[in-house]
Amino acid sequence: MRHFEAVRSHVGSQYTLRQNDPYLISFDLALPLGRHQGIYLAELEDEGGRRYLRLSTPIGPLAGTDPRRCLRFNWEQRTGFLAVADLDGSPYLHLCENRPYEFLDGSELERLIGELGQLGDQLEQIIASEGDSL
Repeated sequence: MRHFEAVRSHVGSQYTLRQNDPYLISFDLALPLGRHQGIYLAELEDEGGRRYLRLSTPIGPLAGTDPRRCLRFNWEQRTGFLAVADLDGSPYLHLCENRPYEFLDGSELERLIGELGQLGDQLEQIIASEGDSL
């Protein structure tokens, strides 16, 4: 996959898209026990013009979260990092991963979607059940 349209084609053949904008698509990933996790894919470009695919999933509101614990989580993770983005006008924690297109194929994209979706769901459940647990 060398560009966002190839990603859109692949993802659109596997999932029902909720959002389908020029450089942003989203869908719900079905998980065990009838759970679902929203997945967002967007294209980013760095200062040198290199393009990346950003995968992200919302995990919980930022309010009440200890930023040191978020940074510690980022340090310990091999895949994914925590970031903040607005969701309906409120700051929200997202689990993200950025990948250059040249290293993406269909199986790697599916692996990343599954891994981020499952980890995002686990983090969302921890935040919801234990308050500030990150």
